[in-house]
Amino acid sequence: MQSFRLKMFLGVTIFIVLLDLYLWQAIRVLIKDRPIWYQKTIKLLYWAIPVFLFTISLVSLFNNFLETNRLFRTYYMAFFFIVYASKLVTFVFIVIDDIKRLFTWIWRGIERTFLNRSEDVAEEEMKESIESDEKKISRSQFIARAGLVAGAAPFILLSRGLVSGAYNYQVRRVNLVLPNLPEAFDGIKILQISDVHCGSFFDKDAVYRGIKLIKEQKAHLAVFTGDFVNNRTNEANDWAEMFSEIKAPMGVHSILGNHDYGDYVTDWKSPEEKSKNLQDLVDIHKSMGWNLMRNEHVLLEKENKKIALIGVENWGDRGRFQKFGDIDKAIAGMQDVPVKILLSHDPSHFDTIISKKHQDIDLTLSGHTHGFQFGIELGDFRWSPSQYIYPHWADLYKIEKQMLYVNRGYGFLGYPGRVGIMPEITVFTLTRMA
Repeated sequence: MQSFRLKMFLGVTIFIVLLDLYLWQAIRVLIKDRPIWYQKTIKLLYWAIPVFLFTISLVSLFNNFLETNRLFRTYYMAFFFIVYASKLVTFVFIVIDDIKRLFTWIWRGIERTFLNRSEDVAEEEMKESIESDEKKISRSQFIARAGLVAGAAPFILLSRGLVSGAYNYQVRRVNLVLPNLPEAFDGIKILQISDVHCGSFFDKDAVYRGIKLIKEQKAHLAVFTGDFVNNRTNEANDWAEMFSEIKAPMGVHSILGNHDYGDYVTDWKSPEEKSKNLQDLVDIHKSMGWNLMRNEHVLLEKENKKIALIGVENWGDRGRFQKFGDIDKAIAGMQDVPVKILLSHDPSHFDTIISKKHQDIDLTLSGHTHGFQFGIELGDFRWSPSQYIYPHWADLYKIEKQMLYVNRGYGFLGYPGRVGIMPEITVFTLTRMA
């Protein structure tokens, strides 16, 4: 493990040093005509940031400083991400200009060497080149400024997302038409939250504002679609009592997500310790009054009419996500009912299995993607980097007679904020007709 961390540290360090050296050349162009004191100040400020990040990372290699200071680690990593995401945007601007210059230089060399350009023409071009030096410098300054302005945009947006996005809970109301819905269930309200990731929280008052919003919806049924913790069950200790206030007449039903199993922890002392971690999480769901569904179903009854709620463990086909979900086991012995609702954390389960082999499932509720915690939503227009990984990454999708809803998540992971894709509380109203 220490060897892996060292290799990662060296790789990241080499990357950021090369990136910073490259970008510094562009900044030098911008400040070369400024007073010496100004140039030295900018240089000091520029290099202070990577030196600070390097020092913290180096110290944490040998004494687990970042591991034992969760609040500092979270915002240190966020600061690192914001700074270098912004620098990469600037890098794109500058490197495109440099590539263009490189190809121009190569082409002129080819002309002189292979196309037998006359010395007179070459000399004339040289004079024109010398005479346009000032224009070239102006152009370089323009590109550098444009790159810095472009890089400032993600810096401002991501920084603002830390302050105002992480706990900006949005209640989304969705009307779902299910023609086979029994009349007794017409108008029923189902509330969904997903991806709490309580190990990322710091602000109890802000989180509780979301809990109060949930309680105000007065839903008939509440469901949670996985990832209550980041890695370890003890992350939930300070939050379980708060979330236990979520109640509904038809119950609160929950499932596990990929982070709930402890699979991303590399230092379990034994398989038994990891197994106990999962059992502790199961017990926490029970203590909160949540019915944790692990490849099983329940029948919801009203006025002698029934619909099915099915819950499976995590199943994902992107990367190395677990495939613990067993839909066949979950529906085994289930009575014939007119409407079936599935809770499945990862929407790729719907894409790969449910939509192809279980078309009798009317509605699947998922989470997992967080909408990347970054994107644009304007009316019906939605964009996020998530869409390049998951074809169904947020909101409602209709595929023939089936529906999939992907919740944007209640919490956050990694970057402790949100930009454009706000944390979500979803309230569905089921009806028999539009």
